[in-house]
Amino acid sequence: MRIVIAGGHGHIAMRLEHLIAARGDEAVGIIRDPEQAEDLRAAGADPAVHDLESASVDEIAEVLRGADAAVFAAGAGPGSGAARKDTVDRGAAVLFADAAERAGVRRLVVVSSMGADPDHHGDEVFDAYLRAKGAADAYVRSHAHLDWTILRPGMLTNDPGTGLVRLEAKTGRGSVPRDDVATVLLELIDTPATAGLTLELISGHVPVSVAVKDIAGN
Repeated sequence: MRIVIAGGHGHIAMRLEHLIAARGDEAVGIIRDPEQAEDLRAAGADPAVHDLESASVDEIAEVLRGADAAVFAAGAGPGSGAARKDTVDRGAAVLFADAAERAGVRRLVVVSSMGADPDHHGDEVFDAYLRAKGAADAYVRSHAHLDWTILRPGMLTNDPGTGLVRLEAKTGRGSVPRDDVATVLLELIDTPATAGLTLELISGHVPVSVAVKDIAGN
């Protein structure tokens, strides 16, 4: 498989790239900073340098062309203001979905956030973030030619992954290691029957492969 990941230098993306490479598949990470390229290569991924805030749909579609799946894992990150929540967490996700469709890549998995809602109220930066993620999710869902799955993890931690999760349409609040988020993403990519689902993810007691198969069968 060839899997293209937007936000290729992010904490979850780097873990995912390592998993993809470890099983012998091809990972391509889209990054803005060329100085991050060596980190991606060390994780087993091929870097593609593009700024998702300024790139065109055609430019990103060219990177995606021939891919078996696409993952949106980009984000403005901590310390960014409300404006960049809109240009990255919403705008880049919209661009990436459009590019996937143009490139003929049907399988798209989006890393969103628990609580994402385009109508979320509040004036803080985190409120803007939840609105941006919610608007991006709504846009992705509107694409009839994409087999999308939206994953909404709870509070992310750097604890070692356990491989045990709770993956449901609604889980309630909780935390989850980034290791386990990456493992779930790869399992979702491999499970086309999860297309059309928006899922919440926290730590739990069910092995990842079982949790994904269970939700795919519901």
